[in-house]
Amino acid sequence: MIEKGRLQRAGLLATQAIRGGANRRVLERIKETGDIFWAWSDRDWILDGAAVHVSMVGFDDGREKHRELDGASVSTINSDLTSAVDLTRAARLDENSSICFQGPVKVGRFDIPEALAREMLARTGNPNGRLNSDVVHPWVNASDLTGQRRGMWIIDFGGRSEAEAAQYEAPFEYVKTHVKPVRDTNRDTQRRDNWWLLGRSGHDLRTAVATLQRYAATPRVGKHRVFSWLSSSTLPDTAVVAVAREDDYFLGVLHSKVHELWARRQGTQLREVESGSRYTPTTCFETFPFPWPPRKEPVDDPRVQAIAAAAKDLVEKRDRWLNPEGATEAELKKRTLTNLYNEHPTWLDLAHQRLDHAVLEAYAWPHDLSDDQILERLLALNLERARTEKDQP
Repeated sequence: MIEKGRLQRAGLLATQAIRGGANRRVLERIKETGDIFWAWSDRDWILDGAAVHVSMVGFDDGREKHRELDGASVSTINSDLTSAVDLTRAARLDENSSICFQGPVKVGRFDIPEALAREMLARTGNPNGRLNSDVVHPWVNASDLTGQRRGMWIIDFGGRSEAEAAQYEAPFEYVKTHVKPVRDTNRDTQRRDNWWLLGRSGHDLRTAVATLQRYAATPRVGKHRVFSWLSSSTLPDTAVVAVAREDDYFLGVLHSKVHELWARRQGTQLREVESGSRYTPTTCFETFPFPWPPRKEPVDDPRVQAIAAAAKDLVEKRDRWLNPEGATEAELKKRTLTNLYNEHPTWLDLAHQRLDHAVLEAYAWPHDLSDDQILERLLALNLERARTEKDQP
């Protein structure tokens, strides 16, 4: 109505998730036809005992010249309800494609406990002469990454036809008994007809890690943005984001402050900042400008080697803390990545500082940049890479 001249001003109250991802399109549309002159980006909202976090926005046709964000005067308010670096301008980079994936969706009880998995793995005599290890794999969700592993496995027939899958006798009969009755009532025709397959197969991820020994993984939603190694035989849950690289350098850049700043701004914040944020392949990874375009890193460059060494050292120290020799089961339950990063001991801080300095060196940037200065430089590099890709024939 503002666009048509029927109103001069309007207000909007929404959950703070409106600032990120697809939800932000509402605010982008507002700025296309007018502007935001007042906003509160993240505020507690308690009503009838329910506590949520909301964003409040005042907008008009652009005639109001004074801008106020979170109680302070600013020169502009971006569509993500920030006033500094406008990361909404960042473009997805082709150079980052086919590397980062969300884990497949099960849609059914394909996950099984370790004891049953071991029983299936020990069986022989399949009519195709193959072992069940082709289709029975370790399986992890986000809590396995940040807490203690539950030892879960999953039956995954990949893209096999029903006739091919049936030749893995024990896994197939289990899925037929425990998954098919539920999938028979699924409204999605493809999922109903292909009941023995996962709801979303993760074929692209499977192809990307096929030649790797391991890959990096991070919880899709988390308080701390941590990355861990998983063996390529392990299947991630849909709540896990997988990165199809096995080199220490790449994990080092992902685990640096530089990438975390970008990911937190590009992802969607949860209820409050302390709860963490959502990491998505499209917004957080595919827009991120690495020091060198992926697959074009100069592997013999001392800067690449320094990042790799710092990342390897971080992971090794972390693993020793998580699994100390002689620890009891009760002690191990307390030694999780979540608890480690909540406590953030000095040795961990120093290991991350070493990694952050190595990554900044790779960008040829000073070590004393503020967060906003880092984001400004990343945005400039993103836009430069995007222009270069656009100009290429």
